[in-house]
Amino acid sequence: MEETLTSQFDTAFWLTCAGIMGLLVLSAFFSGSETALTAASRGKLRAQADKGSKAAQRALGITEDSEKLIGSVLLGNNLVNILATSLATALFTRVFGDSGVALATLVMTALVLIFAEVLPKTYAITNSEKAAALVSAPIQAVVMVLAPLVGAIRVLVRAVLRVFGVQADPDSRILAVREEIAGALQLGHSEGVVEKEDRDRILGALDLSDRAVEEIMLHRSRIEMVNAEDPIEDILAQCLESNHTRLPVYRGDPENIIGIVHAKDLLRALHKMMTENGKSMTEALSDFAITDVAMKPYFVPETTTLDEQMRQFLSLRTHFALVVDEYGALRGLLTLEDILEEIVGEITDEFDPDAEHVVRHTEDGQFIVDGAMTIRDLNRAMDWSLPDEEANTIAGLVIHEAQMIPQAGQVFSFHGYRFEVLTRKDNRLTRLKIRPLASSAFQV
Repeated sequence: MEETLTSQFDTAFWLTCAGIMGLLVLSAFFSGSETALTAASRGKLRAQADKGSKAAQRALGITEDSEKLIGSVLLGNNLVNILATSLATALFTRVFGDSGVALATLVMTALVLIFAEVLPKTYAITNSEKAAALVSAPIQAVVMVLAPLVGAIRVLVRAVLRVFGVQADPDSRILAVREEIAGALQLGHSEGVVEKEDRDRILGALDLSDRAVEEIMLHRSRIEMVNAEDPIEDILAQCLESNHTRLPVYRGDPENIIGIVHAKDLLRALHKMMTENGKSMTEALSDFAITDVAMKPYFVPETTTLDEQMRQFLSLRTHFALVVDEYGALRGLLTLEDILEEIVGEITDEFDPDAEHVVRHTEDGQFIVDGAMTIRDLNRAMDWSLPDEEANTIAGLVIHEAQMIPQAGQVFSFHGYRFEVLTRKDNRLTRLKIRPLASSAFQV
């Protein structure tokens, strides 16, 4: 009996046990490395690399080709797992006979699950950036060694996917960087970590490249203009009474914009005529022409993105642009302040007496809004999610959904909200009352 036990627990037995334990350690290394390198924040790794961390820089380089990285790690992990299981099966069969196969399966499943999967992955998730930096050097060596075999596997995998009509693009990521940031902000806000105002500002900045100037411009029907043919006294009075410092100047037809007058330039020119030329106010006004101080108008296409238009404003050192369509017809007016408001919210000053709460709450829990209010602004103010693909304004959304221009008093329900038209002027819906339906009510 002793001889039998001695023959079973000989040097080969203990070497096999040691080999199995070593393979389990390798399996834990591969599992933890995979989790660490895929879960690590590239932004944090970049910050560490910028501070001089070579390990972080190496980790960034490894994760550039995620398909190659995952293929190498999975190949190594499967090799050691299969080899460890084969050795354990042979060992247990030698000791326990035929029943050793089932016993080896149970034991290896427990060992691999606990010590080679859950434990290293839990640590890697908890310390992803630190773990990614630690394993970057050995993983880089593994990737280099297994590169030929992984390359062949990639070709085979793509060929199989192509049979099922799937095109694999290794350079594309599941989520773009902007979408990742937006998702993180939304999640942080839902968990109470990120304030609504902070979320809206960052999302507003991220969305500038996806939005066109036509979405936020002041429509031409609401533009205050100066008629160049009016008496200069009337023009001066209009500029002084206006809440705006810049006004478009037209001649004959409001579509015929010939310049932009700045109130300061107008007053400066009149003051110069009176002080340097010794003229009285009456004489100065009689000799003055509005076109002498009007600046050249700046026109932009309605399809220009807000991001590009802001760059143009900054490079040209101007804050005022007239928006035209593809036929050159005037569509509206845009200022740098309009773009900035998409980031920081409504900007008001002492010359905006009517700029109070754009959404007015009623006692019965409904909300009264201006029909010209953009859907985006309402969503931002109320944290709603009304679609803005088919229309820019609330009135436009109601008209689109109703497939008609409603009369005052008509009520519609769509997208989980009830819309009541309060007032209509000509073909414009000027005021509406909105409330969330019971099934989708969301109070802010």
